[in-house]
Amino acid sequence: MWRWLAYLLMIAAAEAAPGTLLAPEMMSAEGAGPMVVTVWLPPGYQTSTERYPVLYMQDGQNLFDGAERATSWNRHVWGADTVAAELIAAGKIPPVIIVGIDHKGPERARQYYPQAAFGRLDPAVQRQVMTAPPYSDAYLRFLVNELKPIVDARFRTRGDRASTFVMGSSMGGLISLYAFAEHPEIFGGAGCLSTHWLMAAPGPAAPTEQLFSAYENYLRDKNLKPGRLWFDHGTIGLDAHYDPYQARIDALLVGKGWKLGVDYVSKTYPGADHNEDAWRERLGESLIFLLGGH
Repeated sequence: MWRWLAYLLMIAAAEAAPGTLLAPEMMSAEGAGPMVVTVWLPPGYQTSTERYPVLYMQDGQNLFDGAERATSWNRHVWGADTVAAELIAAGKIPPVIIVGIDHKGPERARQYYPQAAFGRLDPAVQRQVMTAPPYSDAYLRFLVNELKPIVDARFRTRGDRASTFVMGSSMGGLISLYAFAEHPEIFGGAGCLSTHWLMAAPGPAAPTEQLFSAYENYLRDKNLKPGRLWFDHGTIGLDAHYDPYQARIDALLVGKGWKLGVDYVSKTYPGADHNEDAWRERLGESLIFLLGGH
């Protein structure tokens, strides 16, 4: 039950040292199943009375230097705790609480595939790309209705939209943008690194245009509440496919009145690959854009 996580976080919040990683597991009443959640408290948290913005990040097992690298599939991590601590010390971002939510392993695609976009696909295309439908709506309900209220209750967060952000890479970028669009009352910004606009594995038989167009049209139909969006991609590996699709998303935002460099960023990193080392290198820039003016 979610109350078990609430109890664990209540005890952990009282005992944690600055920068401590807290990793309880919770069951979700929203249909998302058991979720492992890691909370990083910034240096100075225990000696301060301040309230903090919160960044919710996807793929929690790949995020933190302080966690066992064995939790990462390739033994590489973003180093979100290290990068954030350095930026805080330099005064480039305010102290921030980072909440990492683990993906569900083999079910990662079902967890992160934007469900409303999937529903726009022809049933034959749906069956081609997934053996079972996504449950990303249930995952977002878990995040919004269960996890965030507990984090806000157990830690000194600000809790308002302008202080609540979401971030992820690859399919984690897809779900982070989806969270921003679906829950404008909660999230004031989203970081989408190497967003997997292909929506599935690339290949000559992949229905890439249908998959991307379904998400593109979903976003076009949404009344996106003003906020901050960060997009980026490299030029190697999977990232080599993303440029024309990112350009269409950029044009969509401009058509909605969003201003490049003010409301959103869209950057290309020549020579950057699709992996945690590359995301670590540019995480600082994305955090400064999302949080720096807070």
